[in-house]
Amino acid sequence: MQLTLTQLTITEQTFWLGSTSRGLAFVGSANGPTDEWQQFYPTATTHVDPNANQTADRELTAYLAGQKTEFSLPLDLSYGTAFQQQVWQTLQTVPYGTTWTYSDLAAKLQRPEAVRAIASAVGRNPLLMIIPCHRIVRKDGQLGGYRGGLPMKRQLLRLERV
Repeated sequence: MQLTLTQLTITEQTFWLGSTSRGLAFVGSANGPTDEWQQFYPTATTHVDPNANQTADRELTAYLAGQKTEFSLPLDLSYGTAFQQQVWQTLQTVPYGTTWTYSDLAAKLQRPEAVRAIASAVGRNPLLMIIPCHRIVRKDGQLGGYRGGLPMKRQLLRLERV
């Protein structure tokens, strides 16, 4: 797999974006390591192209400025298992400005017994913000985990006024 990487800097935060010929495949954590993408694509060959991923750059910039509530990018979700892909597709239906619990997500997937597996799939989401895993919280109201870190999750939920 060939991954084209671009660095995006928004209000003192740097994100790495990675795409394939199919679409956007990776969004890194704010100020995350430059090789964070390797957690998802360990065998990928990469090259950095500062002119790539311009649509993703514009949409993420608008989202983080509070000017966009949905993304309309082609995505490459081929990295994950069929189950992970199903979870990620369902995550995309969580409305802007709302949160669901892991149990809500399991119910939506008609897999109420699979809460832990679903939580694991949420944690393997390679497309932070684009696939809104930050909108999933624990049943007890706690934030739960987030690859981008809990400060980033709080920031995104505040942005969406949750």
